[in-house]
Amino acid sequence: MSDNRPTHTGLEGRIADMIVEPLEAQGYELVRVQVMGTETPTVQIMADRADGTGFTVEDCEKISRLLSAVLDVEDPIDSAWTLEVSSAGIDRPLTRTKDFNAYTGFDARIELNFPDAANRKRYTGKLVGADTTTAKLTLENGETVEIARDNIRKAKLVLTDALIAFTTHPKVTN
Repeated sequence: MSDNRPTHTGLEGRIADMIVEPLEAQGYELVRVQVMGTETPTVQIMADRADGTGFTVEDCEKISRLLSAVLDVEDPIDSAWTLEVSSAGIDRPLTRTKDFNAYTGFDARIELNFPDAANRKRYTGKLVGADTTTAKLTLENGETVEIARDNIRKAKLVLTDALIAFTTHPKVTN
């Protein structure tokens, strides 16, 4: 696992491998690849700007043109498919180590692939941070838990007033 790139497997992993370098060369970072549906699948690409500035409709258009060309050449899906490009949004998925760390102190919901040692598959709490192998949450009861990153099925921020304020107000630097 890397700090700046998400980890994908299967078809999503193959697509991520095809698109990550062209995406980064244009000043973007891959947040997530998700393939949804079976008859005419939708390939959803979530990205951020590498410079940290706001993601615009023009960014979606630019990425869509770039990745359409890449995926047309590589042809990872045998049937017809649709490409959807978007920003990660305010209540974004947490897929990279840097995401877990950038949003330390904010509420997150994590679902696991398999029950952990506490026999739980879901956690909600405040992010404490992460490294390449574990993510840490402080639960409502004050307990801090370490969750194996390779057992995380889905992790995302919980939409709160604090998160909205953090993501919509300009950051002041001195």
